Amino acid sequence: MSLKYNQTKNKIIAHTYSIVARDPKTGEMGVGVQSHWFSVGSVVSWGEAGIGVVATQSLTNKSFGLRGLDLLKEGKSPQEAIDILLSDDEGRDVRQVSILDTKGRVATHTGSKCIKHAGHKLGNNFSVQANLMLSDKVWPVMAEVYEKSENLSLPERIVKSLEAAESVGGDIRGKQSAALLIVAGESTENKWEDLLIDLRVEDHIEPLKELNRLLKVYRAYEHMNNGDLAIEKGDIDIAFKEYETAQKMLPEILEIKFWVAVSLANQKRMNKATELFKEVFKKDKNWRILTERLPHSELLNLSDDDLKKILSLK
Repeated sequence: MSLKYNQTKNKIIAHTYSIVARDPKTGEMGVGVQSHWFSVGSVVSWGEAGIGVVATQSLTNKSFGLRGLDLLKEGKSPQEAIDILLSDDEGRDVRQVSILDTKGRVATHTGSKCIKHAGHKLGNNFSVQANLMLSDKVWPVMAEVYEKSENLSLPERIVKSLEAAESVGGDIRGKQSAALLIVAGESTENKWEDLLIDLRVEDHIEPLKELNRLLKVYRAYEHMNNGDLAIEKGDIDIAFKEYETAQKMLPEILEIKFWVAVSLANQKRMNKATELFKEVFKKDKNWRILTERLPHSELLNLSDDDLKKILSLK
């Protein structure tokens, strides 16, 4: 295989399968990808809230990510953006790129010299694309499973589509890395809130299983954050429902148990708080030391007697 199209830093060999998709209910847009290539998410996945998402792969022209988003900002449609990107690209025949915008419009290009099996399929608010696959069943089954999973939230739906690719062989070389990028449908003044999810599995024997696990962890901490917000608003019952959900999702994570215990203690629910503190201290003594330090930062507001009782738990 000639590498004449891979001479510059922005051109990287990242054969892979991916999906770009938009949730018409929330406006959220995302890219999901898996490959037998290290850190595929840093190469393939690009997105900006209120603008769109891009997946650039095969013998990848990495510049297509930011340039594609810039073209959308200029008012170009996804198809117009792809046409412009390819117009002066000598390696267009070995490129694969997909662009989706906030209206759900999507365009995809699979170069005629992408390593087979290679192809793509467009659907309503999504596109799936793949190259260097074991069989030509990959992208059709990705599309089928995505369409059938409309009851799921966008991130979980994207992961389901990626898992479907593996069910029919996926990348002919095997598995190494995976990534999930989700951006908001509309940009806000708080730009740091526009990137909703950015999960990457850089190098793993089962990257999709790990990506799925990370998404579950993300959801659990999302419930923790929702609980904290409810506390701030004085919605105590709602807060502890959120905390309980987080604990059920990740019962093995001491961090979650600990901060729930702190919140319970601050709300004078000492019996349940004591149970959790005891369980956490038993497994890792450092959490006891942390508990002793929290009152100084006004994160644990207890009487001296209650604090002593907690610190004396065995």
